[in-house]
Amino acid sequence: MALSRVCWARAALWGSAVTPGPHVTRKLQLVRCGLAWGAPRSSKLHLSPKADVKSLISYVVAKTKVINGKYHRFLGRHFPRFYVLYTVFMKGLQMIWADAKKARRIKTNMWKHNIKFHQLPYREMEHLRQFRRDVTKCLFLGIISIPPFANYLVFLLMYLFPRQLLIQHFWTPKQQIDFLDIYHALRKQSHPEILCYLEKVIPLVSDAGLRGHMTELCTKIQHGTHPAIHDILALRECFSNHPLGMKQLHALQMKALSRAMLLTPYLPSFLLRHRLRTHTTVIHQLDKALAKLGIGQLSPQEVKSRGVELGWESGYRFPAA
Repeated sequence: MALSRVCWARAALWGSAVTPGPHVTRKLQLVRCGLAWGAPRSSKLHLSPKADVKSLISYVVAKTKVINGKYHRFLGRHFPRFYVLYTVFMKGLQMIWADAKKARRIKTNMWKHNIKFHQLPYREMEHLRQFRRDVTKCLFLGIISIPPFANYLVFLLMYLFPRQLLIQHFWTPKQQIDFLDIYHALRKQSHPEILCYLEKVIPLVSDAGLRGHMTELCTKIQHGTHPAIHDILALRECFSNHPLGMKQLHALQMKALSRAMLLTPYLPSFLLRHRLRTHTTVIHQLDKALAKLGIGQLSPQEVKSRGVELGWESGYRFPAA
C-alpha cells in the first residue's frame, strides 16, 4: 500500500501518463495552487498604516468635540459665572495664539525685505507694539510664578487685579468698558498737575512772545476751552529745548507725564526719562504711519484703542502729553 502511494505521487509530479485516484489528484491541485499563489489571504480588507492613523485621529477629534460640548453645557447650567470666566480665558488663549502667528509673519517679512519698524504700515506697527507689551506682561506673570506654590497666589492676584495683571484678551466685555473709564479718570487726575508744572516754568521761557502765548493757552485749558492745533504747534520750541525739553524735566514732571500716558511712574528718574522718550518716539512713528493710511480708514475699534492710547477726550489730545 505504501509503495503504491509513492509510485502514484511520483507519477503525478513527473507528469506520468498514469492517472492517479481522485483523492490524490485533489491534494496535488491544492499543493500546486498553494505554491503558485502563496498562503491564503484573509477576507477582511486592511487599510494602510497612514489611513489607520488618520481615521484614529479623526475619531479622537470628533469624540473630543462631543465631550467638550457636553462639558460647556454642564458649566453653563450649573456654574454660569465660572463659565463666563472659562469662556473668556479660552478665547483669550486663541487670540494670543493668533497674535503670535501674525507677529511672527510680520517679523519674517521685515527680515526678508530689510524693513525697519518705523517703515511698517500703521496696522502692522500697532500690532507689533501691542504684542510686545502683552508678551512683557505675560513674562512678568511667568517669572513670579516660578517659586513653588506661587502659581496659586498668582491666580488669586489675577482674579483680584485683572486690570493690572491681565492683558485685554482676558477681560470680560463689562471689564473692558469699566477699565476704559478708569483709564480716563486716571488721565484726568494727572492733567491739573501737568498744568501746574507748565505755569511754574512759564517765567523760564526766554522768548516773550512764547511766554505770553503759553500763559494764554494755559488759561484757556483751565476754563475748559480746547486749543486749536496751530496754537499748540506754535509752542514746539518750548518743548524741544529749555525749559520743557525731555532732558530738562524734573522727576515730578516726568511722573505726572507717565501717569497721563498710562505708564508706571514708580521708576528711577533715568528710567522714566528713557521710557517717556521711547514712548513718544513710537507715538510719533504711529502718527506718521496713520497719516499715510488716513484716519478715515480706521475701524471704530481701532479709533477707540487709539484714543485710549493717546488720551483723546472729545477729540482733543492734551498738549503736554
